[in-house]
Amino acid sequence: MEQDRFGSTVQKQTSEVNEGLRKHMNTIYARMSVGVLVTALVATVVGSSPMLLNLFLGGPQKYIVMFAPLAIIWFGFRPESMKASTLQLAFFGVATVYGISFSAIAAYATRDPGLAHDVALAFFIASSMFAGLSIIGYTTKKDLSGMRTFLSMGIIGIIVLGVANLFIQSSMMSNMIAGAGILLFSGLTVWQTQDMKRMYSPNTPAEMASRYAWAAALNLYISFIAMFQYVLHFLQQR
Repeated sequence: MEQDRFGSTVQKQTSEVNEGLRKHMNTIYARMSVGVLVTALVATVVGSSPMLLNLFLGGPQKYIVMFAPLAIIWFGFRPESMKASTLQLAFFGVATVYGISFSAIAAYATRDPGLAHDVALAFFIASSMFAGLSIIGYTTKKDLSGMRTFLSMGIIGIIVLGVANLFIQSSMMSNMIAGAGILLFSGLTVWQTQDMKRMYSPNTPAEMASRYAWAAALNLYISFIAMFQYVLHFLQQR
């Protein structure tokens, strides 16, 4: 009987952990999804206003908009020291700036049905890829921690190449960056999903758990946005 009671207790604890993990993962994906929604709404609003388009993208200030997400992420997003509420503001700051960056695409899409179709198709493809990759990351038993260094170095590499290509304007380099970007951010999505699952603990204080959730949501958001951009790049090459 004691063994039965012990087994029952373990089963109950396992069930509680699984339920907690499910809620934790749902929170992360919900935050990430809201970030994507904010980006889409900002892109639509700014893209529909010639005044706002000119204000944000009509001159050298477009480079500020372009590099602002990196600046926020590198200098204004510190889960280990910042409050969850501050991380929330930084997260939506990144989503808003990305929306401003995409506003030019939104403006052209309203006038060009072909581009509007490509944007919708790119979003569908990126969403499908993201969902499939997340499932792989959540269910795989293989330890993917060794991928982190390779992926990080690769992403830094394509960022550097992307900046260089702003001046070179090489279509071949753009295609290489987009292809490499899809592969790297696909791998990053799988690794991030597994890492999110492994880092969960029911004993983590609520504030710290919320910090981790905002950090994870930002990571997944960036991976999704990157895949969407690179897929759209190839669709526009047709």
